[in-house]
Amino acid sequence: MASSQPFRLSVCNELYGDTDFATSCRSIKQAGWDGIEIAPFTLMQDATQLPRDRRREVRDIIESEGLDFVGLHWLTVGPDGLQVTTPDKSVRRKSWEYVRGLVRLCADLRPERARGGVMVFGSPMQRRTVGGLTREQAEANYVEGVRSIVSDLESTGVTLCVEALPLDQCDVIVTLDRAAEIVDEVGSPNVQTMFDSHNAVDEPEPHGDLVTRHWAKIRHIHVNELDGSYPRPSGGYDFRPVLQVAKDRGFGGWVSMEVFDFSPGPEKIVNESIAYLRGEIAALA
Repeated sequence: MASSQPFRLSVCNELYGDTDFATSCRSIKQAGWDGIEIAPFTLMQDATQLPRDRRREVRDIIESEGLDFVGLHWLTVGPDGLQVTTPDKSVRRKSWEYVRGLVRLCADLRPERARGGVMVFGSPMQRRTVGGLTREQAEANYVEGVRSIVSDLESTGVTLCVEALPLDQCDVIVTLDRAAEIVDEVGSPNVQTMFDSHNAVDEPEPHGDLVTRHWAKIRHIHVNELDGSYPRPSGGYDFRPVLQVAKDRGFGGWVSMEVFDFSPGPEKIVNESIAYLRGEIAALA
């Protein structure tokens, strides 16, 4: 890749709402992005039941519109009743079986005979403490669940990224330090972590230093403003320290924009944000 374009840039698709999938892909490509990251619930509420022919159709649309498939995020937002840390073993088992089904979906949306793909596990409502559990007990249940799908991840080549979340969203895995510890506890090359600028709002140290310390385990980067809006000159967040670390280390993963405020509209968001990010990237040393 040319030195002026050191990163592959992608967009998380939920900002397009009910827009036809092919139209969304075309808009992303026309704005200059390289890939698309998909929230499963935008394809079907229970995305594990997405028919095989529709999976092929989605995969073919991504390719025909000139995009690469990045992976999945917002994994357990969809069917009612999912909760991956609950003391209720039957609910926990059902929830992790759903995540297992998403591993297969992620593999099916890749180009034929391809490997790779990331699954970003945020989903705050479905992993927070419930049923009187302590944080430690909930995290132990989370680790047990991740271990239960390791063989699926390794056989498909999909990587699960344990995402740290801020306390105003979730009380389970709230620092990148803890996410990295969980990666070590699981002990699989297909379970790693990632960095999300919006979700690092509670991290006390500079984000560039944080990412540097955990770089060996970071496989994915989400960019957004601290308030969840799209990256832009007036947004206030300085993306350069993290992007400089990624450039210096020859980051081979995706820098993916995930936003939570869709009110400006998708066209404004995808076009203004990529222009800004390209400028920030070009200014790196």
